[in-house]
Amino acid sequence: MNTALSIAQRIVSTFIVNAMAIIGGASIIGGIPVVKSALLAGVSACVTVVERLARASVDGNLTQTEISEAFIGVVPREDK
Repeated sequence: MNTALSIAQRIVSTFIVNAMAIIGGASIIGGIPVVKSALLAGVSACVTVVERLARASVDGNLTQTEISEAFIGVVPREDK
């Protein structure tokens, strides 16, 4: 349950971060309504993360590394 809550919180954060980037940038310049472009950016980012999580969980096991990779794309490697 703790993992599910963490994933949900991170998905909400992903939505907010991507929506804010659009509000502050391209939508103001491009003439597209700010709300529409923010929703599109946020939903698009969240769908990408959910897709990555689904692909990683096909084997029935979702590890913390796979969750981190879904959100950031790259997991830092520890030096040997």
